[in-house]
Amino acid sequence: MTDMLLWPSKDPNEVLDYQIDWSEVLDVDTITASAWTNITSGITIVSTANTSTRTVIWLSGGSNGGAYKMTNRITTSAGRIMDQTIRIEVWEK
Repeated sequence: MTDMLLWPSKDPNEVLDYQIDWSEVLDVDTITASAWTNITSGITIVSTANTSTRTVIWLSGGSNGGAYKMTNRITTSAGRIMDQTIRIEVWEK
């Protein structure tokens, strides 16, 4: 996964979850760890979780008209380390 993902926008007052499905690149491998890094300041991580093939992040806040980037780094049972950078825009609804 090399291209940046653009997730659906959120309102500054919403708390929403966003997922990355890693199953296509994992094949039979599985996620053993997930970390979120390089987070643009101004948006808040409420919580994170992962399954063997998906990662999820819950976000709150952000400023109207702001664009935020963050990178999800996973480690797999086979020892692979993979990154996916995402972008989310915040707009009042």
